[in-house]
Amino acid sequence: MQTIKAAVCHAFGAPLVIEEVALRPPQTGEVTVDVAAVAICHSDISYADGAWGGSLPAVYGHEAAGRVSAVGPGVTGLAPGARVIVTLIRACGQCPSCAGGRPTACETPYDGDAGPLRTTGGGRLHQGMACGAFAEKVVVDQSQIVPIPEDMPMAAASLLSCGVITGVGAVVNAAQLRAGQDVVVIGAGGVGLNAVQGARIAGARRIVAVDMSPEKLETARAFGATDGVLATEDKPWKAAKQAMGRGADAVIVTVGNAAAYEQAPPYLGGGGRVVMVGMPHSGQTAAYEPVIFAATGQGMIGSKMGDVVIRRDIPWMIDLYRQGRLKLDELISGRWRFDEINAAIADTAAGGARRNVIVMA
Repeated sequence: MQTIKAAVCHAFGAPLVIEEVALRPPQTGEVTVDVAAVAICHSDISYADGAWGGSLPAVYGHEAAGRVSAVGPGVTGLAPGARVIVTLIRACGQCPSCAGGRPTACETPYDGDAGPLRTTGGGRLHQGMACGAFAEKVVVDQSQIVPIPEDMPMAAASLLSCGVITGVGAVVNAAQLRAGQDVVVIGAGGVGLNAVQGARIAGARRIVAVDMSPEKLETARAFGATDGVLATEDKPWKAAKQAMGRGADAVIVTVGNAAAYEQAPPYLGGGGRVVMVGMPHSGQTAAYEPVIFAATGQGMIGSKMGDVVIRRDIPWMIDLYRQGRLKLDELISGRWRFDEINAAIADTAAGGARRNVIVMA
């Protein structure tokens, strides 16, 4: 076991504590990565606030990039020194979902309490989301790793671990948007901006961003939105339909708010789909009229992590970034030191940040 520093959650809703923890060496099929950059996702904040329960103490963080420093037995295609992205998508490769090409829905459970982390006294320390990347190093399964080019900035690369693939993938993989179709993106935060980018890349005719902030709507236009609608308007779907001239083929809900889900169906046209990306807290509910869905051929579908296959989709997105067609650097609102992590989390929770990134010294 080696000793590293990690930001530990000891109580839901309390500040994280940077302290020394123990990290075991990689076992069969595992890789140790020295973290260079880790972005802060709203899911990390929700977990640390206790929105979905879970085991404590815990180390969260799941949008990371760094260098491989050690590999366990049976690891192929990776060696110490390799620059990589670390994702939370841990895929067994054998279950029906993995075999069917849906690794984000892997059915093999992972017990974060039995992972590579321990307290320095040997006690339990939960590895949040199979990553635990709010730390100097992580040990993860090789299925969670994607190599990146030597010249790609680590801060930009870290965004591909979750927010970018979730937003772009929701449009391309889940909604299966075709060129010329119309999209509404509810929420112009980090994931929403990437859904806007995904719609632009897919060739959408109209991309309508919906948010409560005029400033965020302006930012969405810079990322490819053709129109913006304030969610605070009375029946904002009317303004969106006016901009499109019809109902949307897809509505991408990127905010974890049940009210946003209730308001999503009115934006749809016949045969359209609501793609459910944002994750409300456990226990929150939304109500719908089933007869409308049945009569119009509309539907709703959940999308986890953009339904991506990381070894297929992330290299494609890296290539788009290098061509200048996928904005990553522009997504970064601020770069923070590791000892500033609680301030970075507070800034993210305030709602104004696109993505804050912790850059490890």
